[in-house]
Amino acid sequence: MQFGIFTVGDVTTDPTNGTTPNDTERVRSMLTIARHADEAGLDVFATGEHHNPPFVPSSPTTMLGYLAGVTKNITLSTSTTLITTNDPVKIAEDYAMLQVISDGRMDLMMGRGNTGPVYPWFGKDIREGINLAVENYALLRRLWTEDVVDWEGRFRTPLQGFTSTPRPLDGVPPFVWHGSIRSPEIAEQAAYYGDGFFHNNIFWPMSHTRQMVRYYRQRYEHHGHGPADTAIVGLGGQVFMRRNSQDAVREFRPYFDEAPVYGHGPSLEDFSAQTPLTVGSPQQVIDRYGKMREDVGHYQRQLFLMDHAGLPLKTVLEQIDILAEDVVPVLRREAEAARPAHVPSDPPSHAQRVAAARAEGRIAEQVVAAADHWTGRTAEDDVDAADAVTR
Repeated sequence: MQFGIFTVGDVTTDPTNGTTPNDTERVRSMLTIARHADEAGLDVFATGEHHNPPFVPSSPTTMLGYLAGVTKNITLSTSTTLITTNDPVKIAEDYAMLQVISDGRMDLMMGRGNTGPVYPWFGKDIREGINLAVENYALLRRLWTEDVVDWEGRFRTPLQGFTSTPRPLDGVPPFVWHGSIRSPEIAEQAAYYGDGFFHNNIFWPMSHTRQMVRYYRQRYEHHGHGPADTAIVGLGGQVFMRRNSQDAVREFRPYFDEAPVYGHGPSLEDFSAQTPLTVGSPQQVIDRYGKMREDVGHYQRQLFLMDHAGLPLKTVLEQIDILAEDVVPVLRREAEAARPAHVPSDPPSHAQRVAAARAEGRIAEQVVAAADHWTGRTAEDDVDAADAVTR
């Protein structure tokens, strides 16, 4: 099972001292957090995508491309790639480039985001959100799996003889998650294609999460991808830890109370009871998150939101260390002990996807470097033809 962190990249004032980072400082702190997570041995770093203050991650592939060069092991991902307002052609190009740069050490999560005004900013209609997600992803898949695409749809200009470059690494597209909190249509989309489903349940009770994941699993099996319990599932979460639970509550409370996303609403205690937010000792986090399998079955990825609400960088790095040293090893061991043998322990890696594609005959064992996949000719053919003309 994979464990990691995700960020929404919010720029928030620290309520304990009134300081607010500027955009540059916030971006650089995110880079530091990702590198620290890699060094601490976590499995995944994921960034959101936003195009409005107070958020800064407007260009996820720029950030992840840089991180591909300065990290060693961690999987680089997105906690939202806006499939609705981004051009699927640009998504195909950007993430294939990231896949090549990272040597396959990446995946991405499609989502519709949570900011309504982003739709008209990019010339889209929010009332078409689901339809945009469905049509754009169908085109994206074709751009990654077909060398030459002719296409016409409702939401962008037609394509004639279009080839997206670079081509996916080893002829295999990146693994895709579909993220949704409340839309069964997106769970259905993930199930239809046999992709992963990520339920970022940080604001929802487990009863709702259980319902959404169960629906995805049932539809995954219905579409012939395998038994329901083998479907690839990820969950979100929020934690704040100190060795002593009272210290954790005392330190985190002012950040919770003033946070733009949930401040001035339910109390910390009520919110923690109703959602996966866990503020306390490492053992309390282990106990809470170890039980989530009872609601959703064995799942493959657990991501935690840790760098939000104005928390200082030093505190976030301390939280990553506690997570990596005291929590993840126990949760990983417990998950593996409970996992049925036929259920995947992790999402499929790039190497596994390449091996599966070769076994199914979808890609050749070796790609001839000189081959021109679009005309069927090679450089040698052109040289021979030129010689024939001059003779």
